[in-house]
Amino acid sequence: MAKQSFKSSRGSPILATLTVIVVLFMLTPMVLSVMAGIVNNYSQGISSGLTTRWLSQVWAQYGSTVHWSLLLALCCAVGNIVIGVPCAYALARSRSRWARFFEELLILPVAVPGLATGLALIMAYGTWRDFRQSFCFILVGHMVFTLPFMVRTVAAAFQHPELSALEEAARSLGANFRKRFLGVLVPAVFPAIVAGSLMVFTLSIGEFNLTWMLHTPLTRTLPVGLADSYASMRIEVGSAYTLMFFLIVLPLLSLLQYAAKVIQKKYET
Repeated sequence: MAKQSFKSSRGSPILATLTVIVVLFMLTPMVLSVMAGIVNNYSQGISSGLTTRWLSQVWAQYGSTVHWSLLLALCCAVGNIVIGVPCAYALARSRSRWARFFEELLILPVAVPGLATGLALIMAYGTWRDFRQSFCFILVGHMVFTLPFMVRTVAAAFQHPELSALEEAARSLGANFRKRFLGVLVPAVFPAIVAGSLMVFTLSIGEFNLTWMLHTPLTRTLPVGLADSYASMRIEVGSAYTLMFFLIVLPLLSLLQYAAKVIQKKYET
């Protein structure tokens, strides 16, 4: 026991040092990018003075991408709940080979590059002009990409043996399918639905490749606006956009994660 404790105490500083190195390696580029967005001239550094004019310029040019990205991610999460939860139940209860085949097909949008998925959607629905020029077109692409994450998360919860027994008990008491599904099963897997929704929201708000292929000049999102700002050939503008992205997305994701933990604790108790 003493030898094991000694070895553990020797390994702790090594693990702590390795952790610090990894954290510094990941955070240093972010810090440098953020600093570049609040200085007058990146080549001169902080000595050129601090400013918020790049942030003001970015907000004036790309501010509309913020609310559209948030609305798009929210609609994507809601749409995946409506479609993904029944689909997850069907896959969890089915023993058919076709169900397993469908589950494999469902993963294809994740395995295939987003540009290929976007091109396929354009080829299939690009002739529908009003649909092609609206945010609904991007929403469909985001739902196709994120649906597997919702289905897999919720299907794993539906497969618990306790839920099968609970559903059978509700059936024996005369509850029809709608009452069993909405009144018994959905509340039981609600924490998994929340976790899947958080994952879908996060993936949607940061998705670039698929969105870049599907967007129009009037339907830009935060990642597409970030790419446009980098293309301006002014590193301060691109870095200011990165800072704006962090200021909006990080607090929102932290709030959503906190809400998910509160809901999960509520249902566990």
